[in-house]
Amino acid sequence: MEGVIDALTRDLLTRQAGFDWTVTEFVRVVDACLPPRVFYKHCPELAQPPVATPSGIPVHLQLLGSDPRALAANARQALHLGAVSVDLNFGCPAKLVNRHDGGAALLRQPERVYQAVKAVADALDGEIPVTAKIRLGFSNRRLAVACAQATEAGGATHLVVHARTRDEGYRPPAHWEWIGKIRRHVSIPVVANGDIWTLEDYWKARTLSGCDDVMLGRSALADPWLAPRIRHWQTTGERLPESSWAMRASVLQEYAALQRQHLPDRVVVSLVKQWLAQMRQGSNEANQNFQRVKRLTDLDHLLDSLVVDA
Repeated sequence: MEGVIDALTRDLLTRQAGFDWTVTEFVRVVDACLPPRVFYKHCPELAQPPVATPSGIPVHLQLLGSDPRALAANARQALHLGAVSVDLNFGCPAKLVNRHDGGAALLRQPERVYQAVKAVADALDGEIPVTAKIRLGFSNRRLAVACAQATEAGGATHLVVHARTRDEGYRPPAHWEWIGKIRRHVSIPVVANGDIWTLEDYWKARTLSGCDDVMLGRSALADPWLAPRIRHWQTTGERLPESSWAMRASVLQEYAALQRQHLPDRVVVSLVKQWLAQMRQGSNEANQNFQRVKRLTDLDHLLDSLVVDA
């Protein structure tokens, strides 16, 4: 979720009850301990403990890297700055990240996953949790269980599994049943992730994986009310209808108003278009709006255009 989940987006998405916790965009770790300003950039919530959104939803700080010593040093830095949890990203499928030995690249060698998690767990020494996110593998699912077991052996307290390999990217289908296989081979809690766009997807993912919890990524941007609708279904048994285009457009309106308080309009235009593009999944209205405004450069004109079709 690099480049799309900043502190303001986390704030907007957690204003309605639904999420238990959120994760930052990854902090890229290479071979050095990064200065505090890098952590504050990715996680401004560190400056105002407890580290949470304004609605009180905890924010976990995510690291991405492959050097165990550098990851450990940066985990200690995060702890010193007040982080409430450190999450390790072994799931990013981006080619540039993988070419530089990060994200899903480590899934080809479970021992390296273990070494990275253990180094961070030892550095944190139980003061805050270390968690991990993986995919089902790099080019195939042969090492899926081994990688999951490596995170547990290293000291992870829970594991998020995206139900596809790196080579599968985001192409459907998601193999939720494979998360079930992983869950049967580890004792830590496992969270299902991948292609959960609707209440029906949520139910299928839970049923096939056996997981109690799911993680939303792109789908939370596509429909900011998906998590609240899932939570409402959990607590009441009532299935609320999908959110309307007007509801989704109102989020973009508020997002733009907040972003333009500290960013130039030309930057906000790009950010609004980026989020609107995410909303196209499963929404004809969002797609129609995106096609019409994608070449607009004036922020007020863009926002007025969204309201017209709302």
